[in-house]
Amino acid sequence: MEFTLPVQPPFSLPSVLSSHGWVQLAPFTSEAPYQAFSYAGHLSDGSVFSWHVQPSDEGVLVTVDRELNEAQRAEVIRQLGWMLDLERDLTHFYAIARQEPKLAHVEAQANGRILRSPTLFEDTVKTILTTNTAWSGTKRMAQALVDLYGQPVSGDIALRAFPTPETLATADVEALRREAKLGYRAPYVSALAQRVASGDLDLEAYKTADMTTAQLRKELLAIKGVGAYAAANLLMLLGRTDYIPIDSYALKVVSDEFHGGQPVGAQDVEAAFEPFGEWKGMAFWFWNYGEGG
Repeated sequence: MEFTLPVQPPFSLPSVLSSHGWVQLAPFTSEAPYQAFSYAGHLSDGSVFSWHVQPSDEGVLVTVDRELNEAQRAEVIRQLGWMLDLERDLTHFYAIARQEPKLAHVEAQANGRILRSPTLFEDTVKTILTTNTAWSGTKRMAQALVDLYGQPVSGDIALRAFPTPETLATADVEALRREAKLGYRAPYVSALAQRVASGDLDLEAYKTADMTTAQLRKELLAIKGVGAYAAANLLMLLGRTDYIPIDSYALKVVSDEFHGGQPVGAQDVEAAFEPFGEWKGMAFWFWNYGEGG
């Protein structure tokens, strides 16, 4: 089945896919320079399917591996709208970016939309997998979870979706540690899956939560395995750009760009981008690091 999903300009699918590394994590599949992608996922009726998304003149062309009924098609559209960050209004951010040479490129390149997974559960697990490891380790762990616990797409046992909370909730912690090689992250992933599967934690409600960013951050920090960096990363994915995901890269950017290479701390990172207000996380995310304005 094939259909076109319209988008509001400015929009660039390659820019969304290059917004961060998620497109490199299973069950996403894509090849550099990331012009299109495929994904294996779930529908609420329990079916597992795969789709391919590529640019088209009218928006994006979506090719699904089967015929969909009206309800399924509507759900795919809702999922894609979230994944491609289509609802985000970037008008104010672009107005600010025009005043900063280091952000002069963002509007022309249609930067600002950030690739997401269909569920905040998947994004939270993947964010936990980014902590205290090289990117190659994150990719390996995500692939292992999909290979070991993901439900296969009908007709293609080699193609699997990201495991559901219910599946990971019943997974043995030692198996997660040993076979999926999650290390210290195994009990965090297990505990998160159990909370979501039991209904104790409704992560999806955070997408539309009527609370301040500070309140939402506090909720995220209460999740075992989610520290300040992970919470800021999840806030960015939720469209809350008040905080910066501060890691060694962020420290290097601010050291080089604002402090002549001298050592800096988290407070220096926040201070450097404070003039951008509610958009400071976005300004950092797309900062033209290492190049002139």
